[in-house]
Amino acid sequence: MSTPAFANPPAPHFDVPLSGLSALPHLGVIRATGADAASFLHNQLTNDVLLMKDGECRLAAFCNAKGRMQASFVVYKRSAEEVLLICRRDLIAQTVKRLSMFVMRAKAKLSDATAEFQLLGLAGESVGLVLGDTSLTAQTLPAWQRRVWASPLAAKTEAVAATADVLTLYPALNQPRAFWIAPVDVPLPAHAGPVLNPELWQVGEVMSGIAWVEQATFEAFVPQMLNYESVDGVNFKKGCYPGQEIVARSQFRGTLKRRAFIVQSTAPMTAGQEVFSNLDATQPCGLIAQAAHDGTVCVAIAELQLAATENTTLHLGAIDGATLQLLPLPYALRDDI
Repeated sequence: MSTPAFANPPAPHFDVPLSGLSALPHLGVIRATGADAASFLHNQLTNDVLLMKDGECRLAAFCNAKGRMQASFVVYKRSAEEVLLICRRDLIAQTVKRLSMFVMRAKAKLSDATAEFQLLGLAGESVGLVLGDTSLTAQTLPAWQRRVWASPLAAKTEAVAATADVLTLYPALNQPRAFWIAPVDVPLPAHAGPVLNPELWQVGEVMSGIAWVEQATFEAFVPQMLNYESVDGVNFKKGCYPGQEIVARSQFRGTLKRRAFIVQSTAPMTAGQEVFSNLDATQPCGLIAQAAHDGTVCVAIAELQLAATENTTLHLGAIDGATLQLLPLPYALRDDI
């Protein structure tokens, strides 16, 4: 698979380092409970939930029958009969409704559990501070793992079960990242480093190269258009799920001609905005999937036609719009799955 050549792109500069503890007002939690919770989700999502061990987390998507993503998740199997789906808050109500339509006789119940959990973002040194291992780096902390947070209060009580967990994510700007998730009555980590502006956390989300599906991009992409197969968000060996045939055909018949890239601009960008190239001023060549800025630097994940990433100029909104510059992805696009 060819990838575009990057002509010495400037490294994004941010006034604040990507380190600290951040609120995540744009994210929420769906809870699936019951004896069939894991098997039910296994039959609906792009990743293998059934074989997940208790305490594991994975990236996954929920697609329609045409393989278009209706939501994306970090899936956390909290126990044999409880699975949490972390996703964009603006999609929770409709996602719970849509998934619940397929429950039928399965012993599973889905609900919006955002108010029942604390969900925070950890970045940079804060990940190691909370986990008690300051040697952790982006290279030594693999994504999609669960680490138990050792609460000082729990340590003083005998036989206390773990009450908070750290779910490791893909790094950004060479910094480790993770979710800290716990019931609402669990005390926050006291030594997690500085407070991180949520807008800067979202810059980290973009620079990780992994976009969330949100309301503005509902049903806009098949998973490979956001590179989900390259970041462990699609399992091609599992059984059927909505849209599975389309997703598999895109992968194995060489029909995929659009991928996700990181772009930088001097103008703010918004999810759902079209991208144009000088190859065709009349037809968009891509779509902004997720955008963020820290007041100075504007970055986004853009889904683009592969043909528009070589020897062209990219523009936001129209051919005379702000110029977009491609930045390198922090991971390789996989040829062989």
